Amino acid sequence: MNGLFDAKLKADCTLIEEYLENLSRTAKAAPLAKTVSDAMDYSLLGGGKRIRAVLVLEFCRLCGGEDAQALPFCAAIEMIHAYSLIHDDLPCMDDDDMRRGKPSCHKQFGEWQALLAGDALLNRAFETVLQQDIPTERAVRALRCLSDASGMNGMIGGQVIDLESEGQSIEYDRLRTLHRLKTGALIRAAALMGVIAADGREEDIAAATEYSENLGLAFQIVDDILDVTATEEELGKPIGSDEKSGKTTYITLFGIEKAKELAQESTETAMNALKQYGSKAEFLVSLAQVLSQRRK
Repeated sequence: MNGLFDAKLKADCTLIEEYLENLSRTAKAAPLAKTVSDAMDYSLLGGGKRIRAVLVLEFCRLCGGEDAQALPFCAAIEMIHAYSLIHDDLPCMDDDDMRRGKPSCHKQFGEWQALLAGDALLNRAFETVLQQDIPTERAVRALRCLSDASGMNGMIGGQVIDLESEGQSIEYDRLRTLHRLKTGALIRAAALMGVIAADGREEDIAAATEYSENLGLAFQIVDDILDVTATEEELGKPIGSDEKSGKTTYITLFGIEKAKELAQESTETAMNALKQYGSKAEFLVSLAQVLSQRRK
């Protein structure tokens, strides 16, 4: 991808990282148990692509908003994502020892510390939005969107289907529902929260929905592909975990080549959803293509 895209993505991630680090420093002034606080920072500030936060920021800009309006929402969604990864890795869930190229939170701090760190990040996400100077109506809309995406109608609901389906062969419709909830819901929430931050129009909500739902589907299909084609060094976490757990994936249903076709189709649909914005959406269009070609 061209240098302009890379530079803009790096600038976005730097802005988001600095905001998260500043929030962490502020939180450390509070009487929070140090072990849990350290475990929270270990997972929240420990790298990652920051794709969800970038979506919040870029959709806010696309709709005419300012960065300051988006950043609290960026932080909140990254906290929810970090909490979900901590819990995903626990022995009672996916039981993974590595995350982002280093020991997962429970391997580094212990199970109860990791569990509480995840719980604390979940609460901190909502605290972050409520403690910032955001118009009440926008804060409420954003938090409603985030809570729905991260709860039983979203991420947790998808995780339930995922765990219940281990060792079973499931149909395509159930697999798609699983990923629409477990992975796609939070990606969709990120785009919508960006529109909400800028007080965007209904047309913006519709475009963000179409883009993010297809981006989320492509993202998950590529995840399934990488689980069987990438190396552990590239991913920073164990590979082949889906096969070991007996999970149905896009690879087991369709094979690698057809899965690649489906990912590209969803990517193209996502990019087409932003045609009305012309060159203003160039970064988000490029982001969809880059994510479909990623190796980690």
